[in-house]
Amino acid sequence: MKLAELKKSGHAPSLVASFLYFDVSFMIWVILGALGVFITKDFGLSPAQKGFIVAVPILSGSFFRIILGILTDKIGPRKTAIIGMLVTMVPLLWGWLAGKSLTELYLIGILLGVAGASFAAAIPMASSWYPPHLQGLAMGIAGAGNSGTLFATLFGPRLAENIGWHNVIGLALIPLSIVFILYIIMAKDAPVQPSAKTASEYFTIFKKKDTWFFCLLYSVTFGGFVGLSSFLSIFFVDQYQLSLVTAGDFVTLCVAAGSFFRPVGGAIADKIGGTRLLTFLFIAVALCMLGVSLLPPLALVTALLFFGMLFLGMGNGAVFQLIPQRFQKEIGMITGIVGAAGGIGGFFVPNVLGTLKQITGSYAPGFLVYAGIGLGGLVVITIAKFAWQKTWTAKSASRQL
Repeated sequence: MKLAELKKSGHAPSLVASFLYFDVSFMIWVILGALGVFITKDFGLSPAQKGFIVAVPILSGSFFRIILGILTDKIGPRKTAIIGMLVTMVPLLWGWLAGKSLTELYLIGILLGVAGASFAAAIPMASSWYPPHLQGLAMGIAGAGNSGTLFATLFGPRLAENIGWHNVIGLALIPLSIVFILYIIMAKDAPVQPSAKTASEYFTIFKKKDTWFFCLLYSVTFGGFVGLSSFLSIFFVDQYQLSLVTAGDFVTLCVAAGSFFRPVGGAIADKIGGTRLLTFLFIAVALCMLGVSLLPPLALVTALLFFGMLFLGMGNGAVFQLIPQRFQKEIGMITGIVGAAGGIGGFFVPNVLGTLKQITGSYAPGFLVYAGIGLGGLVVITIAKFAWQKTWTAKSASRQL
């Protein structure tokens, strides 16, 4: 029923273009994580350094998301996306033709954050075309572009084993160029766009309690998804002695769950409410990560990570089912801010895992910490739910919280 409505509403080519843009950008954003086992082997990095090197693009992506969020409000999502793809070509060329020192690698990682910032343009493009009752599904479809991680983890290690990781980074220019052309042809800004905000309005939004609620929630769901996506290949190699390619396959399986179930999370949230769904998901994530912290046999830990990533992916869709209900007029700005918070969360996940591994000699404490973070998300959504029931529902009975 919802899919039939989706075809009649909005602008399908723009929705597809948003998905493609986000998909190829996400693939490029996490490419250092997908190639991490090859890179860390070449540079002989410590566990803490391993966590940091794959986390650099995630952190820089947080900074660039705010910039692209502002650009989206000022010049529209289409132009912003085109600029983002052009800039993303720079670190790919650099990593392909140079990137011989650790310093260069850090700088390349920083610039790759522009690809991660694609979220701030792709989501508003999808959101602006569709009515409130289709927001969860539409933005879930666009947001499912995080499936780009699958291409990085599945093909990156295989190609790197044969042609070297530098050339793999260079090859990423091909799909990026194809999507760049398709986006120019297909994407179109919605007729009605939110008015550009003044500098004072950008600061004002930080004073709103709901902004911080969404930032905290997304730092747990998206932060966990992207942070684990970048680090799990290192975890599988270190903990279970898998080959570099096999580790990538296991990561791909886990990432697939989170990627493909993001729109499912958005659709379910449209039906039962985002807060209700998130309550269940945070409990489930905490239980999965608690199980992983026991470092069980490979088959069981893979199942736990598979379902943990699935729940995190659904959580991403649920959070962005709620956001347009509160911030419809500031959607570009709030997307950049909340997306930045998600990136910051993603930066800490591999760093915590790597640092605690170096200190304790085990990955167990790191996953135990993340289980606690999942419970923290449960506390936040419980508090937020009570606040929203008093304010949102009083203004609109049609809103599904």
